[in-house]
Amino acid sequence: MLSFYKFEPIYQERVWGGRGLETSLGRQLPDNQVIGESWELVDRPEANSRLSDREATLGQLREENPAQLMGPGWPADRPFPILVKWLDCQDRLSLQVHPPAEVAPELGGEPKTENWYIVEASAEAALLAGIKPGVAREGFARALEEERLEELVCRLPSKAGDSLFVRSGRLHAIDAGNLILEIQQNSDTTYRVYDWGRVGLDGQPRQLHVEESLKSIDFEDEEPELLHPSGPETVLADSDEFRLRRLELADGQELAFKVNEEPRILSVVEGELGGPAGASISKGDNVLLPYAMASDWTARGPAVVLVTDRFNTVK
Repeated sequence: MLSFYKFEPIYQERVWGGRGLETSLGRQLPDNQVIGESWELVDRPEANSRLSDREATLGQLREENPAQLMGPGWPADRPFPILVKWLDCQDRLSLQVHPPAEVAPELGGEPKTENWYIVEASAEAALLAGIKPGVAREGFARALEEERLEELVCRLPSKAGDSLFVRSGRLHAIDAGNLILEIQQNSDTTYRVYDWGRVGLDGQPRQLHVEESLKSIDFEDEEPELLHPSGPETVLADSDEFRLRRLELADGQELAFKVNEEPRILSVVEGELGGPAGASISKGDNVLLPYAMASDWTARGPAVVLVTDRFNTVK
């Protein structure tokens, strides 16, 4: 009986990464690499998630039976619309932006709206997001030339359990000391506007995309605020691209979904979820419940679970 799909992680070396996924999530990482990202669920030409229990990929599941995976009417050639990542931020990421949908085509990129959920954070951890009041494009460009951009961006101290919605067009960076679960549109377009004078893993300065960034940044996006969710259910994001909810399940409390409603992604960020037929979903796991499961689905806490849904109508 089909219970859920679980996939093998695809690890990505990043100059700002480290080995934190070993200690925090018990992962076995590639030797001698600084791993910044673990792509948990992805359907792209350059990276496609492989099932953990057999030789098949998410893309193959979608091509062979799109209705079973996504629901009636989903085209077999339309990729799965969500990408799920773990981010181990041992150093600060570049100051960057993803192009809004109305700008992306002319720049040759893809829009990318995402949500960050902080699972672990050091005492000094923070997120950089949005513009301080009164910053216009011309002043921003001048500050970039003078290498003083940091004073124009909002700094938001972060702690475990915080969440931030990052829509396309929002200027952002992640400071050191954050372990983050990122739920995002299926896109890999990032424009770096500033990289703090850093060099990449090859010892060379990383590519910047200044003109693309200036065309993409929403200069009216001032002073965003972090969510500090608590209680049994909190909506973290509700956008055209996806909905994301945080659920706190007490010991023995049930989480139930009906067959033939919609596909869903479950991400356990604390505790362990006891699934059907004795299966367990542990902290760090991200699993996919397809549209057409064999039957209704029930699991039990104690766990804190993020549920991503309402993405199977995305064009």
